[in-house]
Amino acid sequence: MQHLADAASLAALVPSGARIGVTKGEQTDVPMAMALELVRRGVTDLDLVTIPTCAFPASGMMLDILVGAGCVRSVETSGVSMSELGAAPRFSAAVKAGTLKVVDATCPAVYAALQAGAKGQPFTALRGLIGSDLMAHRDDWAVVANPFEADDPVALLKAINPDVTLFHAPMADRHGNVWIGRNRDLLTLAHASDMTLVTVERIVDGDLMEDETLAPAVIPNFYVTALAEAPGACWPQQADGTTDLDAVRAYMSAARTEEGFRDWLAAHVFARPEAAE
Repeated sequence: MQHLADAASLAALVPSGARIGVTKGEQTDVPMAMALELVRRGVTDLDLVTIPTCAFPASGMMLDILVGAGCVRSVETSGVSMSELGAAPRFSAAVKAGTLKVVDATCPAVYAALQAGAKGQPFTALRGLIGSDLMAHRDDWAVVANPFEADDPVALLKAINPDVTLFHAPMADRHGNVWIGRNRDLLTLAHASDMTLVTVERIVDGDLMEDETLAPAVIPNFYVTALAEAPGACWPQQADGTTDLDAVRAYMSAARTEEGFRDWLAAHVFARPEAAE
């Protein structure tokens, strides 16, 4: 595990063409600072896997920025939006233009495949997909007979193992153990991924694994490739769990057009090294 200086140093570890796991953003975990650094670096051909959606305001905004900036080749997801604020404008435009490959899934399918990846399984079985339209569009899924019960077909899903997972967390200790609270999706992602890069609000003294109260909500350092102390790196999410919805609305208004989106990037991404405030 490496302690790096900042989000830019973490993002420098992500190559073009990587398969990236990103969280849904229901909790304070959106790795916005790292995403903006990927845009600045001009990373391309990323294959995003949303666990299982990017359908909250900050996570939808982050994915939308990456797509609009030309960083993304495909998105495997069960949903992308800005939640109650509406559709993700650059994502929607890319889908309509046919410049983005969307690999449709369901929430249970994404979770089941990721959990299989975390356990080192090559695939997993899931019932609820059979009979849905999705089966006709996923040539990487198969239907087989249950070997333990007659007349019981099940779908097989290939395991998901991201090359890199990116997320933000409340804190880590100087040993590299990361506290995630109730956000168990992050632990599953770290188990399944080849590399896990984390920004945290703060780094604390001591060993979180030795605290009986905190340890059950800690990702051990051997699952963490590198981290950086970067307060506010989840903007427009805030450390207190709220989201700056005005900032999301302002982005959405700008990103309705390609020209407006480019102006937003110029002002909030390329004009200075830190995320907009």
